[in-house]
Amino acid sequence: MEQLKTYALMTGLTLLFIWFGSMIAGQTGMIIAFVAAVGMNFYAYYYSDTQVLKHYNAIPVDAHSASGLYQIVQRLTQRADLPMPKLYIIPEQQPNAFATGRDYAHAAVAVTEGLLNLLTEEEIEAVVAHELSHIKHYDMLIGTVAATIAGAIAMLANFGMFFGGGDRERQNPIIMIGLMILMPMAASIIQMTVSRNREFMADEGAAKLTGHPEWLQTALAKLDNYARGTILPEADPQTAHMFIINPFTGKDVSMRQLFSTHPSTEARIERLEALK
Repeated sequence: MEQLKTYALMTGLTLLFIWFGSMIAGQTGMIIAFVAAVGMNFYAYYYSDTQVLKHYNAIPVDAHSASGLYQIVQRLTQRADLPMPKLYIIPEQQPNAFATGRDYAHAAVAVTEGLLNLLTEEEIEAVVAHELSHIKHYDMLIGTVAATIAGAIAMLANFGMFFGGGDRERQNPIIMIGLMILMPMAASIIQMTVSRNREFMADEGAAKLTGHPEWLQTALAKLDNYARGTILPEADPQTAHMFIINPFTGKDVSMRQLFSTHPSTEARIERLEALK
């Protein structure tokens, strides 16, 4: 059921992109947008996990090189009825973690050295449970596709600003300008809404999987606090939504929180409190 929901949302975002392409450049724009969407979705589906792990210099580990982490993940995957994902450690001091992969068989969980040094074993278990919940609900794939389509719509809008609509005789220039301004905003809002909702769902899934919401509460509080004072050098806006804590937390000020892919840590902790 979760996989069906994921593919339905992917299809919806793709159709939105194709429709916008037709508005920008008529039938030609629709065809170009369709071809681009197919190519982007193909890349996101098959190669986004490899790309993001390489981007963050993630180092693969196993039961011998990271026995404690491996045992935690193994125990939780058995409880969640999931296959064992590949494990990676990112050599960075900002405490953080993410999951990636297109399906259960190709899933991976990556944690930073900073997270392993900062959290207790119970808190690490809660963070891993959060990431496994993302895997369970195919959040990694939809998050990647949503970010890709949102970026493509913004690019298409910039293209339209320079070249105008495809059928100038029928299209109202005021409407076209409005679409070029509003569509990237709408796509970003969709991306942020998807990401924020799925963070809440993963938090709830972690609480149920461990049976201890308080473990994730204290983990989130620590991660958020330390993230405000450290920087993840390789972090970029295209992959920020993947992490359990926004890697740009230390730079998030005033209005920027409105455009964050993550709900506030305070709101997440409050929701976990209601699960006790």
